[in-house]
Amino acid sequence: MKAALIGAGSRGFYAYGSYALQYPHEIEFIAVAEPDQEKREKFAEAHGIPENMRFEDWPDLLDQDRLCEALLICSPDRDHYKPAMRAIEKGYSILLEKPMSPSPLETLEIAEAAEKHDTLLSVCHVMRYAPFYQSLKDVIDRKVIGDIVSIQWNENVGYFHQAHSFVRGNWRNSKESSPMILQKSCHDMDMLAWLIGTDCRSVSSYGSLSYFKEENAPEGSTHRCLDGCKVEKECPYSAAKWYLHDRDVWPANVVSPNPSIESRLKAIQEGPYGRCVYRCDNNVVDHQVVNLLFDGDVTVSFTMTAFTKETYRNFKIMGTNGEISGHDADNEIIIKHFAGKKEVIHPPTVDGGHMGADTSIMQDFINRVRTKDKGTLTSARTSSQSHLIAFAAEESRLKGATIELKKFQDELEKAKENA
Repeated sequence: MKAALIGAGSRGFYAYGSYALQYPHEIEFIAVAEPDQEKREKFAEAHGIPENMRFEDWPDLLDQDRLCEALLICSPDRDHYKPAMRAIEKGYSILLEKPMSPSPLETLEIAEAAEKHDTLLSVCHVMRYAPFYQSLKDVIDRKVIGDIVSIQWNENVGYFHQAHSFVRGNWRNSKESSPMILQKSCHDMDMLAWLIGTDCRSVSSYGSLSYFKEENAPEGSTHRCLDGCKVEKECPYSAAKWYLHDRDVWPANVVSPNPSIESRLKAIQEGPYGRCVYRCDNNVVDHQVVNLLFDGDVTVSFTMTAFTKETYRNFKIMGTNGEISGHDADNEIIIKHFAGKKEVIHPPTVDGGHMGADTSIMQDFINRVRTKDKGTLTSARTSSQSHLIAFAAEESRLKGATIELKKFQDELEKAKENA
């Protein structure tokens, strides 16, 4: 399968581009659009893309006649809508990184356009494709614990991941990217809707940016970690500790595509990732709770927090005949039946990011393009509905009110008609 890529950042290069290098008999990238020259050239060289197929930005690529069968859109959040709409019109099969858009109206418009043009558009809600969560879905659908009554679900972002991506990094400021609940936790809103299998009726949410602020900066700290900070050596967020090495691994390869010490040092001294985590222009929350009510009176309590040592999700799903608990980093699902039986499941594992989900979604997408099967698990319409839960949660957090989903969507539809 021939494919083109828009956005050769971390997701485009490492999550999806690397699949083509590992399985060149399945997919070949023949074009790339990326405004950052260093990233563009690194991707193009890795995939043997000729000079005339290396584009500085997405309009340059999409101004061409359709170049190939498939297009992967992995650009920043606010650069998803326009290329997605243009690619739909061009007739590409599309793999679109989440979130679909930071705008609920644009999200709905993408879904409508994909349906109108009968386009295969698969949104990168990759967790649905992870073997771990596929196994959990199977247990629920077989009603092993009866009917779901309530769920406790935690997304433990991890102190270092929060600092890297949501304090110093690309998703630190909702005015430039997306709110935290949409950018990071739309995965969770999507998985909960998928696992429960009914419509969400109402949402309430609380959360704030409490810690990563200047008033919490330690005495003796400086604007940058390497500006003579007196506490840098013991600070868990030290840029030198996290980025100053020559390994081509996350998160250091986000700081500079060139893994040399010289390049990394320059990036820390001059770029955003060298800033003190207490002195950045971040505004997204560092902790948030969301309460959800689904049809069938299923209740959900969701917590997203930066303040954990590791990055993982854990949950307890309570049903009429038993309960399921799980910890995805341990790859363990525990089923306790009220009748006394206990089961422990360790799902199969797949190599690749997001517990193998990045690999699995690529396999699925390639197969659907080949077979012209548009019944993707994460279609634009399906994903737009779970996106709306995240949008409603943010609305609730900001307004301090419970949001009724049907009313929320009806108002969006009216606004779209009047736009």
